[in-house]
Amino acid sequence: MPAEINLADRKVIYRARRGLKELDYYFDPYVREHFLQADSAEKAAFSELIDQEDPDLLDWFMNVTEPPVSLTAIIARLKSLRA
Repeated sequence: MPAEINLADRKVIYRARRGLKELDYYFDPYVREHFLQADSAEKAAFSELIDQEDPDLLDWFMNVTEPPVSLTAIIARLKSLRA
């Protein structure tokens, strides 16, 4: 990661660490390899995603329930990076 990361991005990166293996499987590679280069819309979507509760996130990533429309694209992006 670059030495100079703005405060907002630092907060998102910190909040993305869940400690739940199933979520970290998707979040960690994205944060390490893609987040800092993402455009502002994608960063905003990821920030909204990590504000959600872990049980909801698990359901959405495991296709148990449908995520909100505003999160569908970012979830698909994270899943595609792990395919």
